[in-house]
Amino acid sequence: MSLIGKEILPFKSQAFKNGEFVEVTEANFKGQWSVVCFYPADFTYVCPTELEDLQDNYETLKSLGAEVYSVSADTHFTHKAWHDTSDAIGKVTYTMIGDPSHTLCRNFDVLIEEEGLADRGTFIIDPDGIIQTVEINADGIGRDASTLVDKIKAAQYVRNNPGEVCPAKWKEGSGTLKPSLDLVGKI
Repeated sequence: MSLIGKEILPFKSQAFKNGEFVEVTEANFKGQWSVVCFYPADFTYVCPTELEDLQDNYETLKSLGAEVYSVSADTHFTHKAWHDTSDAIGKVTYTMIGDPSHTLCRNFDVLIEEEGLADRGTFIIDPDGIIQTVEINADGIGRDASTLVDKIKAAQYVRNNPGEVCPAKWKEGSGTLKPSLDLVGKI
């Protein structure tokens, strides 16, 4: 069952952000655009490359009004230890949520039950707390955070321009489509 168009479910988790432990709930994902990136575990191989790439794109995402959250089944204490020992993770300034109870992993349907780890799942959530995009990658396939920029711009455009949609490879400022019978078979 797809999570697209579904409201995020309630949760309460501890997180690590900028040298502090903070509490995060579903309310944090509302009132702004949110990018939530699940990854299998701290102290691994592909995961730090993804989280560092996400940090490299963080300022651009923030400039679009989007806050970034990473999530694994590790604890917030483990996130701090990783942050303190890894050059790549030491750069991270966005919120790193711990999900040892697997509540978030289950809410977003990314929990690998038999391993107690998360799939590589990326979600864009609108300011109303509604999931607009979902991407799930196999464990060995790292993600490219730069693709989130165009996805957020497209989601924002569609939200602000009812009756218009963004075609494949849409970039900000390029043409959109207005679905109608006149377009059927003409594209």
